[in-house]
Amino acid sequence: MATKVLPQPERDEIRVDAVLQALGEPVRLTIVRALAENPAGVCCGDIELPVTASTRAHHLKTLREAGVLSTHTDGTRRISILRREDLDALYPGLLTGILSAKQ
Repeated sequence: MATKVLPQPERDEIRVDAVLQALGEPVRLTIVRALAENPAGVCCGDIELPVTASTRAHHLKTLREAGVLSTHTDGTRRISILRREDLDALYPGLLTGILSAKQ
């Protein structure tokens, strides 16, 4: 099966206000922390979250549209990867600071 990357902003289209807004929600921050621990990516359903599948999909879409993560399909699975390189290039230290903050 072919791999398909879901729509996301290019690096130069990522805006700090959208990133901060996306990261300001606890469930989305949990997703980002899980992705940071798995640089190769994680299947969307493999991250344990206290929300329904539709709410999980909404949070993942919000993070993707803000440029925080990239999602591609692998067969019937959706794999998400943290866009750490892009975020570090645009906003040095931002992601490191957020990930190191107490939960």
